[in-house]
Amino acid sequence: MHRLFAAIRPPAVVRDMLIDTMDGVAGARWQDDDQLHLTLRFAGEIEGPQAEDLADALARVAGGPFDLALRGVGYFEKKGLAHTLWAGVEASEPLAVLQRRVERACRAAGLAAETRKFAAHITLARLNRASGPIGGWLARHALLASKPWRVEAFALYSSRLTPAGSQYDALVRYPLG
Repeated sequence: MHRLFAAIRPPAVVRDMLIDTMDGVAGARWQDDDQLHLTLRFAGEIEGPQAEDLADALARVAGGPFDLALRGVGYFEKKGLAHTLWAGVEASEPLAVLQRRVERACRAAGLAAETRKFAAHITLARLNRASGPIGGWLARHALLASKPWRVEAFALYSSRLTPAGSQYDALVRYPLG
């Protein structure tokens, strides 16, 4: 079984900017540099043959390079409790097109359709009931913005859950253009 997802890896300068925001919330489990990515599609636990089908289908995703930029921060919640802090990504039609094409490739490989609406973001921290308040952090970083960076590829990643958190490994890189 492979736990897989397709994602865009931001360049080092953008990751450094994100790492600079990572403090000020007690009990938050901050992502490390290796974990910073923009998920296009989480595929989940997949058997070997289907993983190969997915890798092949993603290789057929067409599209050219495009620019992305960070814009703002926020959080996801469940039952009124914040569980994830994230950096937002500026709305981008080329990103939306790429994400739809990746979704079609996933379905072509036999995966069930994604039911959640795509929300372009980069996860910064995981929270739990013991985590401190996030209001100050949200206010401090509300104007987070990066210069645009060029997206020239996306990748298929594997995710391994370890006691220290998730470990991500790029399996296949798919150049755009």
